Amino acid sequence: MGSLTAAAERLNVTQSALSHTVRKLEERYGVAMWEKDGRKVRLTEAGRSIVTLAQRVLPQIERAEEALSDYRDGQRGSLKIGMECHPCHQWLMGVTKPYLMAWPHVDLELTTSFAFGGVAALTGYEIDILITPDPIEAPGIHYLPVFDYELVLAVPAAHSLAAEEHAKPADLLEETLFTYPVPPERLDIFTQFLVPANSRPRHHRNVETTEMMLQLVAAGRGVSAIPNWLVRQQEESLGVRAVRIGETGIQKSIHLGLRTGDETVDFIAGFLATSRRTSA
Repeated sequence: MGSLTAAAERLNVTQSALSHTVRKLEERYGVAMWEKDGRKVRLTEAGRSIVTLAQRVLPQIERAEEALSDYRDGQRGSLKIGMECHPCHQWLMGVTKPYLMAWPHVDLELTTSFAFGGVAALTGYEIDILITPDPIEAPGIHYLPVFDYELVLAVPAAHSLAAEEHAKPADLLEETLFTYPVPPERLDIFTQFLVPANSRPRHHRNVETTEMMLQLVAAGRGVSAIPNWLVRQQEESLGVRAVRIGETGIQKSIHLGLRTGDETVDFIAGFLATSRRTSA
């Protein structure tokens, strides 16, 4: 049993307003919600069932209101990231952990389809951020560089090139070259190094993962064009060395592409900020 006055005070309404609301509910459904017991009121069976239902539903409504507020304030949403960069996966793993901790209400989705058209996916709203080392200009799209690296030639520690300051195109004529499964016309070692010298390796083979590529190099099966930070991580344990490609090397940058204006969305801005703080 309870007091109608106490209930009205808890709801921050007048007693008459509460009585009127309950009376309208009773009239609408033709069933009493409470009954008087002296100076107190007591819930009927119908009233108790509504209270039980309200105890389940109201917290869900409160959570829904909080979620809507988060969406409004840019604290909640779905962030879809596309990668057309094979070796970026290791770097991205260093970004996702602190980001997910800082933005617990954002769902992070990753597309690792390296053959897809990244710019088309971005302009078509299939993804929100494109991770790429080769930005392609397009209307309404802009890119932010997040870190620089150098593409190097990974060779076995005992290879003759390991002692050289840099590799020359002719050094690859008798080599098997391992690269990620990307067409040669999109591989910098071909476009910036071999093709201008009218040179080609003896064999060219595609390898899906960095780990397998370095294992093959360490076993003396060939050489590989790979970002310098990936070689540094395993050169001592595997016995591989990084050699500069050409006298000046091949300098690259990882870029984040996004639609113009999206950087103002809080959880996207948060991802950009975390990316800039994460080195390879």
